[in-house]
Amino acid sequence: MSVDNDLAVVRIDPDGLSIEPVELGDSEALMVGEPVAAIGNPFGLERTLTTGIVSAVERLRPALQVGGRPQRGLIQTDAAINPGNSGGPLINAAG
Repeated sequence: MSVDNDLAVVRIDPDGLSIEPVELGDSEALMVGEPVAAIGNPFGLERTLTTGIVSAVERLRPALQVGGRPQRGLIQTDAAINPGNSGGPLINAAG
């Protein structure tokens, strides 16, 4: 695994399930002050949800180097992002 990749692949058997893919949001449309929720599995606990607001958008963090490159376009939120939540979604009221 490369340190500059964070990817999960989920395989399901859809037979008998009533499921539809979730439409991906447009992070460029996020506004500061917008309410958001973070979903994850911190510390191995299942199905957790924290809430907050978008504090800033398009943040640059030069000190957070991944693969020798600064991280750009970051979303800052005050929703608690505990270890294990980092792979989960950050969603707004529209989902």
